[in-house]
Amino acid sequence: MTEQVVVLGAGYAGAGAVSELENELSDAQVTWISDTDHHLVLHESHRVIRDPSVKDHITIPVEEIKSPATRFIEGEVTDLDTDERVVSLADGTEVDYDYVLVALGSDTAYYGIPGLDEHSLTLKSLEDALEIHDAVKTAARDATREEPAQIAIGGAGLSGIQAAGEVAEFRDKHNAPIEISLIEALPEIMPGQDPELQGAVKKRLLGKDVEILTDDPITEADAETIQFDEGEPLAYDVFVWTGGITGRECLEGANVEKEHNRIVAESTFQTDDERVFAIGDSAIIDQGETPAPPTAQAAWQAAELVGENIARASEGRPLKTWTYEDKGTLISVGDEAVAHGIKPIPINTFGWVGAETLKKAVAARWIADVSSAKRAKRAWKYL
Repeated sequence: MTEQVVVLGAGYAGAGAVSELENELSDAQVTWISDTDHHLVLHESHRVIRDPSVKDHITIPVEEIKSPATRFIEGEVTDLDTDERVVSLADGTEVDYDYVLVALGSDTAYYGIPGLDEHSLTLKSLEDALEIHDAVKTAARDATREEPAQIAIGGAGLSGIQAAGEVAEFRDKHNAPIEISLIEALPEIMPGQDPELQGAVKKRLLGKDVEILTDDPITEADAETIQFDEGEPLAYDVFVWTGGITGRECLEGANVEKEHNRIVAESTFQTDDERVFAIGDSAIIDQGETPAPPTAQAAWQAAELVGENIARASEGRPLKTWTYEDKGTLISVGDEAVAHGIKPIPINTFGWVGAETLKKAVAARWIADVSSAKRAKRAWKYL
């Protein structure tokens, strides 16, 4: 009987894994399930905040990624029954599996802060980015020079910084009356990163007139105001929250080890259920003292090996161990960019045209890998 291998999610982890599974599992039926019929180049989705037309160049139809033999189902996963080996969808469909790869990404974490969920926008999807664009555009239209629109962005990691940069570019492009505040609970932006990188990014944010508020956690939010632990309340017109991640609600019933609803996996991507594998933001993947980071870079790398390991598991062969390799950081601040720790480039941190070109090249390479060089070429000027 043909084995059924199911992939959940069309993010970097899911889209990257599908072709690898197709190559490794010639005798299995691969079924790909996602709540969208496209893959989104998520680390470029902030560009849509400035220019919605970018969406056409950072979304790739699943039909361009998968082979004709792979079955695709568009639907929202509502439950993963690991005891019965069944995936349930919102429309009542149930899909049986012999092996399942969980690559569903993550939900936004609100840390129990009152009002945060109800009153903030997020940046986890194309729809989110379009909603932020519309909200910023409306706020700017209703503002004046005397009373500019207040755009608050909570969380100064990659997503928050890149969102702030795009709002600044929108403001400058349209000469709009907008003030931008970037909020971080910890003492520095990009917490835990090299101080040289933090300083380079901070310089560019300040150069774009982004106010940086650090070392003061948000304690509450309502429809108009953000409250802080110590500082004065901040009135806002648009509030975007990018402060953290948690596991997807649909995984709560899965009978596998989890932390904050993210599935715990070995460095082979296998969980404590030998039929369940997990990669990407859905997973906490063992890498010794520190798990693999929930980044696009880590998801790309994991996707290259997980297909082979699922094939090995189905054949009773030993699984290969994955080791995450940090290839550096690329972050955009509007039209500018900063590169840090890029090997083998000898300069530790740099910006300007070199960093901008490198960031474009990484996104274009990914698009070419999962789709085609032709699509990557068309997307280049929008990245």
